[in-house]
Amino acid sequence: MIGLISATAAGAAARDRLAAAWPDRTRVYEGPVKEAVRSAFAECEQLVCFLATGAVVRLLAPLLGDKTADPGVVCVDEGGRFAVSLVGGHGGGANELARAVGELLGAEPVVTTATDSVGLAGLDTLGLPYEGSVAAVSRALLDGEPVALEAELAWPLPPLPTSAQAAYTIRLTDRAVEPGEREVLLRPPSLVVGVGASTGAPVEEVLGLVEGALREAGLSPRSVAELATVDAKSEEPGIVAAAARLGVPLVTYSAEELAAVEVPNPSDAPLTAVGTPSVAEAAALVRGGELLVPKKKSHGRPAMTTCAVVRRPGRGRLAVVGLGPGARDLLTPRAAAELRRASVLVGLDQYVDQIRDLLRPGTRVLKSGLGAEEERARTAVAEAREGHAVALIGSGDAGVYAMASPALAEASDDIDVVGVPGVTAALAAAAVLGAPLGHDHVSISLSDLHTPWEVIERRVRAAAEADIVVTFYNPRSRGRDWQLPKALAILAGHREPTTPVGVVRNASRPDESSRVTTLAELDPASVDMMTVVTVGNTATRIIAGRMVTPRGYRWQERTQEGAQ
Repeated sequence: MIGLISATAAGAAARDRLAAAWPDRTRVYEGPVKEAVRSAFAECEQLVCFLATGAVVRLLAPLLGDKTADPGVVCVDEGGRFAVSLVGGHGGGANELARAVGELLGAEPVVTTATDSVGLAGLDTLGLPYEGSVAAVSRALLDGEPVALEAELAWPLPPLPTSAQAAYTIRLTDRAVEPGEREVLLRPPSLVVGVGASTGAPVEEVLGLVEGALREAGLSPRSVAELATVDAKSEEPGIVAAAARLGVPLVTYSAEELAAVEVPNPSDAPLTAVGTPSVAEAAALVRGGELLVPKKKSHGRPAMTTCAVVRRPGRGRLAVVGLGPGARDLLTPRAAAELRRASVLVGLDQYVDQIRDLLRPGTRVLKSGLGAEEERARTAVAEAREGHAVALIGSGDAGVYAMASPALAEASDDIDVVGVPGVTAALAAAAVLGAPLGHDHVSISLSDLHTPWEVIERRVRAAAEADIVVTFYNPRSRGRDWQLPKALAILAGHREPTTPVGVVRNASRPDESSRVTTLAELDPASVDMMTVVTVGNTATRIIAGRMVTPRGYRWQERTQEGAQ
């Protein structure tokens, strides 16, 4: 919950805007400010104070304890101009809250945390448990000193500017080791503990067996991602309580699922009791991984609990990101966030140059030239399969004549894939022209490099016969100068010569140009590969110099009646 505190009418107005936007996340604290801050600090995970920063500092000073436990505090001036991350930038989430508040209120987020200020990923913001000298290693990163990354298993980390050898170390490990003096340990959630238990098994026996198995194997309990068991034991008190004490979810599977898993130590006892020859080993292995601890029994008499431990490899992450048509303000916030998150960026060289300033230090860039689309797709998928966080970029929307199709054709279910939509060239051009896509419309690429012309022609003919607005991508190049005239001739067989046609070159970019002409007057020689051509349907009109396709035909009929 986010506590909201204000002292003046101006602050209350901004406070109420935030409360209205986030009704389920916020709580307004009324009354004297000192008591309101004290109550919110004790009851909420985060605070937004619509007060002067000096006043907030004095009010918070007696309340502050441990930065890992204190709530995050954002201070917004009463004019709503700035949202300042004041306390708990990382641990309390105040940095992200300041950005979210700023976006909602139109305020400038002010974040002074050192790593955020220079674009580095904070070691305490990676979503992984950590141990060791976070401050010292972070300072080394900030000062440009060599920091080594020792990843004992693959995991999709954000970019970190690391070296092969250095005095400081970031170690990604699930082993039970102590951090060195200049070392940070990152604990990936890589371990799955399968558990089986007789009815009534006490939590102490379950927890003791799990902790003992991890300790004997030299594994860290902070890397346990989940406890897993059979559906029939989903409400077994000892197992449920053990998961709660470890702070991990309890995941269950059907007996049929577990019975299909090949295990080294099957048994008749669980087969009789719950319908599968293995619970602990099978539940740990059902989603794959390396069996580190085969089935162990507790020391009770009789033994009421079994467990097994599996290391599940980290799944690589592939984000297919649409950069939009070129203008920076048409790059979506989600796309920008994915660019910052990726440790590996794959893309066309000119697109990489377009967004290079958004990348975090340490991002590995793999770029190539025109015509290497399939190679880039294979490279991106291969990097993700190595366990990296990868961003594969394309212009417009990556799923429209861009990189999503070849990438997803290569990808299987062994990696996580995230699609990030972008503003397409057709939409950017339409916004320049007016409203040409107000009714049914279709996009057709006239490039026959990947699609036979016979197929393209059939699609153009179908759109012409169906009276659908058509946007042509890749309309003309030096080596392809006859396809656009042919497509226009097909449309002309079904539409009047006065049908409006919009031509937009480099939509949204500094050298953008556009014009509205007609089907009869368009000169194909004036069109190139950087151009989008939009041909209206029989209802499209030019109104005040803009292309407009009405949402329905009644509007057209009324317009025609009014002209009579």
